[in-house]
Amino acid sequence: MNKYISLITLIILCVACNQVPEKVEETQEIAQKKSPLQVKKELEDKGFKVLSYIDGKTKDTVLMQQYFMAFLKRGKNRSQSKEEADSLQQLHLEHLSKMYELGYADISGPFGDLGDIRGVTIYNVPTIEMADSLANADPSVKAGRLEIEMHPWWAAKGFPLR
Repeated sequence: MNKYISLITLIILCVACNQVPEKVEETQEIAQKKSPLQVKKELEDKGFKVLSYIDGKTKDTVLMQQYFMAFLKRGKNRSQSKEEADSLQQLHLEHLSKMYELGYADISGPFGDLGDIRGVTIYNVPTIEMADSLANADPSVKAGRLEIEMHPWWAAKGFPLR
């Protein structure tokens, strides 16, 4: 039996190793990549607050952008029936998905401790007023089940979560 498992594993490894990812030509990649100063100008033209600095180690230009972090807090009206609460939760998730699809929100998610702060959404919009308006359009916020606490937040543009 172990021989068969070893043979199957070997076949899977051989097939997997023979798959070569597509390469993008370096010249195309370089031509499509914008400089940090170009990105900074484009963002400023759209009304975003941005700043740049030179990284001391890499000597690269790092672009910082102001985002808006919405803390979704337990609201004062939590008297909904289970069916109403479930419906509001579904509408809440649809709202967050729409914000992500439209490019207004970059990431959101719940906290796992069941405290008063229920979750967070990071809005990628030019003004706190726009972020506040989008966050308050959430059906759970409108129903009073959640409340919004908004804060400006700076992060390096394009850096991934680790």
